[in-house]
Amino acid sequence: MNPNNTNMTTHTPSTCPPVGPLVVKLGGAAVEDARSADALWRAIVALHAQESGGLVLVHGGGAIVDRRLAALGMISQRLDGVRITPPEQIDEVVATLGGLVNAGVVARLCALGAVAVGLRLSDGGLTRLVKADQYAFDPGHVGRVEPGDPTVVHSLLAQGFLPVLSSVGHDAHGRLLNVNADDAAAGVACALGARELILLTDVPGVLDAHGALLDRLDGASIAARIDAGEIAAGMIPKATGALRAATEARAPAWIASAADPDNLLALARGEGLGTLVVPTPAHAGRMHEVSL
Repeated sequence: MNPNNTNMTTHTPSTCPPVGPLVVKLGGAAVEDARSADALWRAIVALHAQESGGLVLVHGGGAIVDRRLAALGMISQRLDGVRITPPEQIDEVVATLGGLVNAGVVARLCALGAVAVGLRLSDGGLTRLVKADQYAFDPGHVGRVEPGDPTVVHSLLAQGFLPVLSSVGHDAHGRLLNVNADDAAAGVACALGARELILLTDVPGVLDAHGALLDRLDGASIAARIDAGEIAAGMIPKATGALRAATEARAPAWIASAADPDNLLALARGEGLGTLVVPTPAHAGRMHEVSL
């Protein structure tokens, strides 16, 4: 094709990548001290370059929020792994996650060669946040993620940028909301039609009552293990978030350790160690009742 052909129709690049992106959620020590986990950050940068649909990173940062709230004389409370966010805390939570933590993650990725862009969940209308109503308690200024218009993130991915999303945003009325980072990553995976969701954590995956790794779970087994107390605290939103992505986005959803960067690269190939969450066959195509 002759690039000098003046009769050639011009067009803008597609804003939707041919393959859905890989969505990775990261929290824990790597986020709290970005310089302590260079190998993991390098693996994320490498994956973004390798993935035909790119990579979208969703981050938490709860321990940093806890410290900043404590410095202000505020108490952090969680129930079933979800941060209770009263009105007097929401501004500090948003400022910390959407500002300080997000800027630190973006800075580290850029220092390692990525062209990262920091966003909040509702920026550009990517997702719609509504007051969370999926819990058996009122968590305060906490949101539930519904798909919105993914154009802004697809456009960034098509141009080679690495979107970095903090788990905060606003609802249709401009009210600031905090979102559990695992729930946020699942919602983003659904909004973007992700090819895979990987939730990185401080343990190898979902463990049974004897501490053994469970390599595969579906909605029915997640519900049973929550009822039995085997899946508890912060693992509840991880398991239910992974189930949501597996069911709604029809994407493989993994819960795995962040300790080994090589494992992340293997998980992207479907070969790594962790817990794979799949839909319950009888409920495939819709949310299972266990999802919070």
